[in-house]
Amino acid sequence: MTTPAPRFAGVVPPVVTPLTEEGAVDVASLERLVERMLAAGVDGIFALGSSGETVFLTDSQRDQALETVVKTVGGTVPVIAGCIEPTTRRVLDRADASTRLGVDGLVATAPFYAIVGPHEVERHFRSLAASVELPLLAYDIPVCVHTKLSPGLLSRLAVEGVLAGVKDSSGDDVSFRQLVLSIAEHAPDAGFSLLTGHEVVVDAMMLAGASGSVPGLGNVDPEGYVRLHRACVAADWDTARAEQDRLTRLFRIVDAADPATAAGATRGVGAFKTALALLGVIDSNAVSLPLRPLDADETARVRGHLELAGLL
Repeated sequence: MTTPAPRFAGVVPPVVTPLTEEGAVDVASLERLVERMLAAGVDGIFALGSSGETVFLTDSQRDQALETVVKTVGGTVPVIAGCIEPTTRRVLDRADASTRLGVDGLVATAPFYAIVGPHEVERHFRSLAASVELPLLAYDIPVCVHTKLSPGLLSRLAVEGVLAGVKDSSGDDVSFRQLVLSIAEHAPDAGFSLLTGHEVVVDAMMLAGASGSVPGLGNVDPEGYVRLHRACVAADWDTARAEQDRLTRLFRIVDAADPATAAGATRGVGAFKTALALLGVIDSNAVSLPLRPLDADETARVRGHLELAGLL
């Protein structure tokens, strides 16, 4: 008997949400971006995640972006949608909207802003799963929600079929390795998706047993991450390491923003959008307030990294 393959696996980039200079969703740029990812051979699209600036967008903007992604993908690969809200009922509202718009899976974090403990976090995921029809993935991103999802909790919810997978952006690779082992020991037949968001160590996480990756840098170089994933699947670790090293150097674009006036999402999302604008994929590197777009000097630094990576 073969172990069922996870439904969500491979390279699943968390697509950015291009904006106009006035702050509206740039539908045409988003279509081009998704089409470029599909042409590169990605295995799925994660819409409205952190790279998609989901917490900065209004509900109508989220709906418009998600509708555009789903329509552009046209069923060729799975689309999973971030339902990132601070409390359970608010997540369910986004889950309802995402389901109506035709996504294939839902992604939720632990509650945030509200003060909760492990019992409330577990009740949150159980309540979500009991109320939605689509597969539910947990988004482990403690830097944003200030709660770390433990391997014990995630494997228990996997065993019981509450969760279909995890998108791990914790940066805690020891915890992720323990989760991989726990799933293998306790839920080997669950088809549980183990997706790493740690884009500079995808090769290592794949060697450890990850199902795939959700790399923000995959917006900029989706072909590179597809090559990396295929090399890992083929156990061609020399090729995988070389590709990972190239991508890790390219990831230095997140250091282009002046740390005296920018931090966090401005450095990451701002750099990704600036790179995409330089590549001619999107029309503007505009980001949501209170973030700021990268300036001319910072853009020049991004250009230098693109040239070194062979993208320009």
